[in-house]
Order: sequence, then structure tokens, then C-alpha cells
Amino acid sequence: MSVNKVILVGRLGRDPETRYTGGGQAVANFSVATDESYKDKNGERQKRTEWHKIVVWGKQAEIAQQYLKKGSLIFIEGRIQSREWQDKEGQKRTSFEIVANNFRMLGGRAEGAAAGGGGVRPSSGDDFEPHAAPADDSYGGSAAPAGGPEISDEDIPF
Repeated sequence: MSVNKVILVGRLGRDPETRYTGGGQAVANFSVATDESYKDKNGERQKRTEWHKIVVWGKQAEIAQQYLKKGSLIFIEGRIQSREWQDKEGQKRTSFEIVANNFRMLGGRAEGAAAGGGGVRPSSGDDFEPHAAPADDSYGGSAAPAGGPEISDEDIPF
């Protein structure tokens, strides 16, 4: 048995960029920063920021494009996926990304979680409707399509 599950809570480093595959399926890419604080050997507080590449597919990619903005606080569930590719010099490279299968916007208007402070709330199946949330609402949105189709190197925006 094996498990490939990632849970992140962090802030968007940039607005989502959405593209469409040849078959018309949306794919959004954005980065999320997570912070870790610790004391070094001298007892001084240090802060380390880790950046994560996030990929979101289908309807939730469209929702991400519409509601997520740079600085938004977000909860993400997904899986780690590696991708091998060749750079311009022909060198084999490997990059890692989180393929999100669920996300929730956290915080209210003050957090900049979404335009108007709202989020998205699932209705039935894969249909999603915008939901205006009160300013102190910590409930955001959720989206959960399946893993997503295979993509070619031409679909990778980086």
C-alpha cells in the first residue's frame, strides 16, 4: 500500500494563470508560499519560506482563476507529481508540483481571500456557485475533480 497526499496552508505568490488543453479543459497554475519559524543554534528566531507549484484542473481551475488572488490564504489538498523535461541545453530536468484535488479559500475580506470576501461553495456534483460570505467567515470554497488528464510539454507554462 502507498499514499501520496499533501496538505498545505499558505498564501498565493501570484495570481493563477489559466490555460486550456487542446480538448478544452482548463488548467490553472499558481505558486503557494508556506512559512516555517525555528530557532537557530544561537537561539535566534529564523523564518524559512518554501514555495510550491500548484496545478488545478477543470472547473476548479476556472474557480481558482476567478476567486484566487496574490496573497490569498488557501488550504490545499492534493498529491505530489514529478515531471521530467529537457531544458534548452538538452539537459534532463525534474520538477515537482502539487496537483490539487481540493482547495478552500481561508479568511474573510481582510485576508483578500476572494473578490468581495466571498468564496465558492459546492452545490451538487461538480457544479459550483459563488457564495457571498460574511467578513469573518473562515469557510472558503471547495472543489474536487479527479486527477486530471495527461498533458504534453507544450501545456507546461514554465
